[in-house]
Amino acid sequence: MKQFLKPSSSLAVMSVLATTLLLSACGSTSNARYYTLSGPAANAFAPVATAPVFIELAPVAVPERLARPQMVLTKPGGQSAELELLEQYRWTSSFENEMRDALSAGITNRLGAVDVSKSGRSQGQAVWRVAVQLRQFDAIENTRVDAAFSWTARRSDTGVYAACQWSGSEPVGAGMDALAQGAQRVTDKAAQMIARHLAALAADPASPCPR
Repeated sequence: MKQFLKPSSSLAVMSVLATTLLLSACGSTSNARYYTLSGPAANAFAPVATAPVFIELAPVAVPERLARPQMVLTKPGGQSAELELLEQYRWTSSFENEMRDALSAGITNRLGAVDVSKSGRSQGQAVWRVAVQLRQFDAIENTRVDAAFSWTARRSDTGVYAACQWSGSEPVGAGMDALAQGAQRVTDKAAQMIARHLAALAADPASPCPR
């Protein structure tokens, strides 16, 4: 014979299930470790102009699979399409926000510039509008971090426009700390390339991409 729960019993069961799921979700992140892509402040280049330098860095375009706070690992050797999503190892914010903050800091520190997308700018103030796309970011535990970036730079007052790309690889040691530090280094190298490009464009609008 079928038995049915009374409404009060059903509510009680549902309440217990909801509490269990909530506790389980909280437990999955309570012991998480958090990392940042922003490393130590970079040394500034020699000043390229007496006037202040202003940039406007757009949100970084990243592959959808990476747009999350959890670290995403690629299997070694390129023999599998499987990715590993790590709940216990996370960036301090969603990865695309971490990437933008790290690039902004790396570029502005090197140029002594101001990122007006954070601070705002006066009407008519000339800026370099920079858009960055992360085309590849493969973090391979105990092995290396591979990354490929492309970017465009456009001067708001003169219309000077240039596009470049850069790719790099950073070997890493054992463990997640080493992997996060490798991700910091490769991101900082990208920031260095973009800053060098902007400095060169300020001196000569026909400057080639840095290598």
